[in-house]
Amino acid sequence: MSRIVIAGCGDVGSALGVQLARAGHEVWGVRRRPERLPSPLRGVAADLCEPSSLHALPADPEVIVYAAAADERSEAAYRRAYVDGVRNVIHATARGGTVRLFVFTSSTAVYGQQDGEWVDEDSVTAPRAFNGRLLLEGERLVLAGDVPGAVVRLAGVYGPGRTRLIDDVRAGRAVCRGDGPVYANRVHRDDCASALAHVVGLSRPDPLWLAVDDEPAARCDVLRWLASRLGATPPAHVPGPAESPGKRCRNAKLRRSGWTPRYPTFREGYEAVLGARGARPADPSSPRRG
Repeated sequence: MSRIVIAGCGDVGSALGVQLARAGHEVWGVRRRPERLPSPLRGVAADLCEPSSLHALPADPEVIVYAAAADERSEAAYRRAYVDGVRNVIHATARGGTVRLFVFTSSTAVYGQQDGEWVDEDSVTAPRAFNGRLLLEGERLVLAGDVPGAVVRLAGVYGPGRTRLIDDVRAGRAVCRGDGPVYANRVHRDDCASALAHVVGLSRPDPLWLAVDDEPAARCDVLRWLASRLGATPPAHVPGPAESPGKRCRNAKLRRSGWTPRYPTFREGYEAVLGARGARPADPSSPRRG
């Protein structure tokens, strides 16, 4: 049994915390409003961007999982969440000398490939936008620290309460622009949690991991499948310049290490979302990745 702190415990962090607590670990969730946490987790009220508030963190943690999300999509917000907050938590948890692993939830946005290339943990990271650059800066802080670090790069997270594509298809707003596939990489919220729990449970995890499902699917294929499943009008095709095909991410390393996704493709994942009844809305502090 380990003493585990989840810093920035939103939607993904809460799902992870429940898994870890059920496995017998002591788990603390750190967030501004800990009353939102599910009951197996012990709440800690703190602001990761306010170092003075981090004195509330439990003493002698063994594992830190940094799963915070930016408050908004701006460069300042991303710097606070993925650089300043990371630095603050590293400093705050170094005092006891008990931490044996620091896990950082990053994003596939650190890759700049846009021509349909396959990428994995060994691929070049050359992000084209501020979000990827700042996430990469946070990764480097973790991997350069005195404590062994592991970075888990999440693809676009979907799952309970994350119904934008479904809503667009149902309302007839979804369109397919240009010609050729535009790939997107996804991972269900519950598979995010299980991948993070898997890395935490490894005796000596490697520094880099990609957490994605088995099939980087073209966006229009997903929209057409949803339309068929919903009995809605298929998305209209809007001719014009072809969009960048994007990238395709591999999960082979994570699978070789023993992890198996519950939702290996978008079909199983969205089927579960569509079949859910009475699911609570997604936590607004939860990250949107990609």
